Formats: sequence, C-alpha cells, structure tokens
Amino acid sequence: MVQPRMLTGANAQLTKADESSANDENEVRREDQEKINRFSRLHQRETVLQEQLKGKQKDKEDLEEVSMELELADEDELVPYKIGDSFFQLPLSDAQGMLSTSTEKIDADVSKLEESLGELREEMQQLKVALYARFGRSINLET
Repeated sequence: MVQPRMLTGANAQLTKADESSANDENEVRREDQEKINRFSRLHQRETVLQEQLKGKQKDKEDLEEVSMELELADEDELVPYKIGDSFFQLPLSDAQGMLSTSTEKIDADVSKLEESLGELREEMQQLKVALYARFGRSINLET
C-alpha cells in the first residue's frame, strides 16, 4: 500500500515554477481519466460491500447467539422460529436444523463478500500504483 508522504518545512509548498512544470509534465490523458474514474467506482463499490459484510457478520453473530440459546431448550418443547415476518412453533430439532442451514448460507455469503472485497482491493491497488507512478504527489487516492 502506498503511504502518504508528509511534507514539512521548505518542502511543504510548491513554487509557481514547480506547479506549472508539474502540470505540463502530468497532463491528464484519456486513459488516465478512465483509470481515475474506475478507481472512484471501485471505491464506491468497496463502501457498499463493506456495509453488506458488516450486516452479514451481525446476522451471523445473532444466529450463533440463538443457537447457544437453543442448546438450553427442552427437547420436547416447541420453539418459536421466524420465517419472513411470521413466527412458527417448531420442534427443537427442526428449528436447530433450519438454524444450521441459515448459518451455512450466511457463512457462504460472508465468504463471497470477502472474496469480492479482496478482488476489488487488489484492482484498486493496481490502479493506485499506476496513477501514483504517473502523477506522483499531485494526485490523492488515499481513501
């Protein structure tokens, strides 16, 4: 990951000559603009995926907590199980089986989201490397 550079003292400001020469050397080409736009779209997608992942992880924690509670329930007891917006009274073994299925689905969803995030971040890193190589400190891609 590219670390931001800290400027201090005399290096903190570019002179007018430095700014004009930097602008001349680093004219934004069409392919550069496409890379910048792609990075922006990926960053937005990353934010959405992170929120989805947080939600799925919260759901997973909730299911694990319910599973622990069901371990304490009586075998002969009917337990309320939520399907959609309704609760149904189910035998303990059926509720545990459905809970296990839901947990497996959430695990698969979490893995899929983590994989998508990994691929997305890898592409973002490649774009960062290319854009920082081209524009140096005149572009800020730190998110």
